[in-house]
Amino acid sequence: MKKPPTGAPLLELRGVAKAFGQVIALRDSTLALHPGSIHALVGENGAGKSTLVKIIAGLYRRDSGEFLYDGESVDFSTTAESKAAGIAVIYQEPTLFPDLSVTENIFMGRQPRGRFGRIDRGAMRTEVESLFARLGVAMDPDRTADGLSIADQQMIEIAKAISLDARVLIMDEPTAALSGVEVDRLFQVARALRDEGRALVFISHRFDEVFALCDTITVMRDGSYVSTRAIAETDPDSVVAEMVGREITDLFPKLETEVGEPLLVVEGLTSPGVFSDISFTVRAGEIVGLAGLVGAGRSEVARAVFGVDPYRSGTVTVAGTRVPANKPTAAMRAGLALVPEDRRKQGLVLDSSVGRNTTSVILDSIAKLGLVTTGAENRAARPWSEKLEVKANALTTIAGTLSGGNQQKVVLGKWLATDPRVLIIDEPTRGIDVGTKSEVHRLLSTLASQGMGVLMISSELPEVLGMADRVLVMHEGRITATIDREAATQENVMRAATHSSSTESEHAA
Repeated sequence: MKKPPTGAPLLELRGVAKAFGQVIALRDSTLALHPGSIHALVGENGAGKSTLVKIIAGLYRRDSGEFLYDGESVDFSTTAESKAAGIAVIYQEPTLFPDLSVTENIFMGRQPRGRFGRIDRGAMRTEVESLFARLGVAMDPDRTADGLSIADQQMIEIAKAISLDARVLIMDEPTAALSGVEVDRLFQVARALRDEGRALVFISHRFDEVFALCDTITVMRDGSYVSTRAIAETDPDSVVAEMVGREITDLFPKLETEVGEPLLVVEGLTSPGVFSDISFTVRAGEIVGLAGLVGAGRSEVARAVFGVDPYRSGTVTVAGTRVPANKPTAAMRAGLALVPEDRRKQGLVLDSSVGRNTTSVILDSIAKLGLVTTGAENRAARPWSEKLEVKANALTTIAGTLSGGNQQKVVLGKWLATDPRVLIIDEPTRGIDVGTKSEVHRLLSTLASQGMGVLMISSELPEVLGMADRVLVMHEGRITATIDREAATQENVMRAATHSSSTESEHAA
């Protein structure tokens, strides 16, 4: 870790404010970025981080405050102006043109021309090969972007930024969908860019990564600046306290419950090439964690159990009722609910209201003469919005405008409104802040204490170990271990996840 640089900042915002109608997104925000530094920007969902980044990127214009770049006052009105100044934003899920090649994506809109004005494809390819060599990335410049992993897509965006000679790179939740190896590669590239004298911003809810990578950290809360410190001069507990304005004393508030009868019984579930011979049980009052590395088949099993994806053989039974394959409506009637991994694409209709999203799976129960009014939607949605403390101006608020944590609460409310017996929840706290994580964990624990069965899929081992009564571990489409709460450790879960050695297990029947 490098010592934070001193001297004049390359980019600085002072007392920046931004409002959208009556909603105040930024009140008094300050950020100073120095060349040759990796600067963490942290805060709860809704703290104003994204709004601040969008002002830097030229998507929004500030209402007040100062914006200095290279010591001069600037006011970007378009993203093109921000990019031209040398600022690049790399988002969690880049938006490349899937049908174009890697090279064409990097040079989109600025292709070099040769004789007679023709695009010089040779020069483009040579430049891309040079960029990839510099980044230590092995990728075919001629392959299409379609099918590339998120990690490779991010590397393309970084290569594009370097080709534009970007001096400021902002990485917004870049590791959320990456494996450990991909994260290591990204960090190597980030450190190399820092050592070239560029200023990097790293936005993440993963404190282990923040403290491993960054030199400086700025904390925001409720749209306002809280503090900036050298990473070496602070610690995760202090940062959390500043982020939420209170201490989070119990991130995993697990309640002791009496485990009851089997609710979900999965036997011999097999989908060739995806997963094989999956058998487990979830009982009333029990939280069962499903762990494993990215690509192990965890989400695919969940989707098959709920009937979204087909499977060739095996059975799914809920409270004694056999659930037919590939029929989500039958799974719902039996008492299953699925909160998917990708809440934005699979869990919500982003252009619809909070009320409409919350009631989207219970329309039959609130319809009168086949019609559903907005009033009926809101009356049914309000109890869940209040219980889950969704931070929205009204139930008519568009779901896509909410923070990630509040979107997750809406998805949870939607499925809890069905009064399920078993809740399957995939990556319950991915991309949400530590305060909301604690709230989600408390909710899951409360639901289990009330007799619900919970199957929780998570890539965060502390979450699995902190919340699960039993841990099922998957490796390459198979369950390799079932470990009781008392015996589960990061070491034996990872051994089973990598199948590096035999792990004692007693598979649930």
